[in-house]
Amino acid sequence: MSASFAPPVITIDGPTASGKGTIAHRVASALGWDVLDSGALYRLTALAVRQLGVDADDELAVAQVAAELDVAFQGDLVLLSDVDVAALIRQEEIGNLASKVAAYPPLRHALLERQRAFRRLPGLVADGRDMGTVVFPDAPLKIFLVADVQARAERRCKQLKEKGFSANLPGLLEDMRLRDERDRSRASAPLVAAPDAHIIDSSSLSIDETVNVVLDHWSSLGFRAK
Repeated sequence: MSASFAPPVITIDGPTASGKGTIAHRVASALGWDVLDSGALYRLTALAVRQLGVDADDELAVAQVAAELDVAFQGDLVLLSDVDVAALIRQEEIGNLASKVAAYPPLRHALLERQRAFRRLPGLVADGRDMGTVVFPDAPLKIFLVADVQARAERRCKQLKEKGFSANLPGLLEDMRLRDERDRSRASAPLVAAPDAHIIDSSSLSIDETVNVVLDHWSSLGFRAK
């Protein structure tokens, strides 16, 4: 796809629980665009690996699972082989496994073109950890969303409890620190801001305020929300 004629993309990268997904959906809604939750693809792979009994240490086997995923996104539904698993993939156990297998180069390669296929008119808001650095390096606007790890752990704890899951803040905080370190230090597509990304610290910003900052950056490029 020629960059000159490619549909526009806004990438929103950042560490776990920084609010990427929520912000991406709100920005996409404001613009009338599609949204890509790239983390869901890795979580779906982790869930499928667990359900199929595949050895999570076997990089090629995990990549094969990813290549054969029967996945569909329909509104709030996340369908794996026609079964809604939206709640299952948000469990911390699956999130931690997803973070582990996401470091596998064969898996990242297997999911690369699948992610790029989401790029359609009128535009795409893509959230993840390497959207601006690897998947859509030509995106006209790249956001790197950060927040204090304590604030992120508290958000995740509240989110889990609201969805009926048990959650322990100290445990979540420790898991998040470990996941951050794993994401930043992996050899393949580490978590890092693209050189031309705008860094937004959402620690003390509301969701609406963060969305407005992103939209202001987009408007500054000469574009407007719908």
